[in-house]
Amino acid sequence: MTPDKTSAPSPAAGAAKTVFIKSYGCQMNVYDSQRMADALAPEGYVETAAVEEADLVILNTCHIREKAAEKIYSELGRVRLARDARRAEGRGMTIAVAGCVAQAEGEEILKRAPAVDLVVGPQTYHRLPQLVAAAQASRKVVDTEFPLEDKFGRLPAAPREKTRARGPAAFLTVQEGCDKFCTFCVVPYTRGAETSRPVEAILAEARRLAEAGVREITLLGQNVNAYHGEGPDGRSWPLGRLLARLAEVEGVERLRYTTSHPRDMDEALIAAHRDLPQLMPYLHLPVQSGSDRILEAMNRRHDAAQYHRLVERVRAARPDIAFSSDFIVGFPGETEADFAATLRLIEDVGYAGAYSFKYSPRPGTPGATLEGQVPEPVMAERLARLQAVTEGQQKAFNRESVGRTMDVLLERRGKKPGQVTGRSPWLQAVQVEADEALIGTVVPVTIVATGTWSLYGEMPGAGEKEAVA
Repeated sequence: MTPDKTSAPSPAAGAAKTVFIKSYGCQMNVYDSQRMADALAPEGYVETAAVEEADLVILNTCHIREKAAEKIYSELGRVRLARDARRAEGRGMTIAVAGCVAQAEGEEILKRAPAVDLVVGPQTYHRLPQLVAAAQASRKVVDTEFPLEDKFGRLPAAPREKTRARGPAAFLTVQEGCDKFCTFCVVPYTRGAETSRPVEAILAEARRLAEAGVREITLLGQNVNAYHGEGPDGRSWPLGRLLARLAEVEGVERLRYTTSHPRDMDEALIAAHRDLPQLMPYLHLPVQSGSDRILEAMNRRHDAAQYHRLVERVRAARPDIAFSSDFIVGFPGETEADFAATLRLIEDVGYAGAYSFKYSPRPGTPGATLEGQVPEPVMAERLARLQAVTEGQQKAFNRESVGRTMDVLLERRGKKPGQVTGRSPWLQAVQVEADEALIGTVVPVTIVATGTWSLYGEMPGAGEKEAVA
């Protein structure tokens, strides 16, 4: 810590305090941001959606790609202006950077963005109240340690009313870190080694969520199917067994998990897709490339044929399952032939959704030093071609839903009066005219039309209504 005579004053004792939290990147950051808010609530902080009204601003960051990291510094410039405006009115603001950029860059953030008061890594946000207090005591604070204590065990549970306000679908982190060391990825360096929460702790959190009205829980982990938490019997439980126990929690109607690694899809997990009706028929299974040569350079530890066989095994267990995937184009050394192999894999598997990106060299990863870095124009052209294929597949998958009746979890008000938005079992957004009192329930919906990215449906018995396409 180093003194900072220009830090903003803390709010007056007893005064209402507000916190603005913005999340970037993965679903785990969304979960982490919610837990940060829960940790600050006992200190009197309430959330605000307006940065200019915040006594405390937290940017919860992602470091997966260079542009994601650079966006943080642009955002910090805007936050600094808001802070300066508050200071001109005699009000203070404390600025914190959390998450993976904080973990990766640490003190460098203070050099590049002197307005920042606090830098806190993803493993130490259970210390947030104390760190904020130290930052408000006119000091710069950097905490990017990997502490021995369990942060989840030290975080307060969210009040039931706050959980209910967040909606009937919730995230639940069960695993953090990764031991795979893919050559393009910073996660092992920013999130650390694979660790798994105990089964009983996860079940307790799931029960609290269900009691507050949550009906769908998505289990999160950087490599979630590598889960190996201690069970009540003292043994290590795999993800499939954990899912089976969670399916018994009263009130939990739907289960999902993300993000998986193909190497960790064991038979117990595949059997869970066959045996658990609560486990939704949608699996995000990243492959990254269809070229064996590139997969080896990425250190993925599987080839395209193994991935194909895995997809077939899962489909045999759950015939109605749909897949999504991640793809990186332009990894160092990728030739047009390698890229063509990726397009063939996409055509052969058929995806209901995909996330695709140009390769971004991350400092400290082996990929950043490999020869054969692909020129930006080539990457951009390949990405456009790949996305044309995957978007076409997604739209075709959605069109196949027209005329089907499916169970939809109604989650929130739609953009139009009388409209409610929900999710299908295959994670599709569904717009339907329905009573808002039904939000938080799973109801049958007949799909009548598709939009650009959404489905439009009717409640059975609602009569013929024209869908807005």
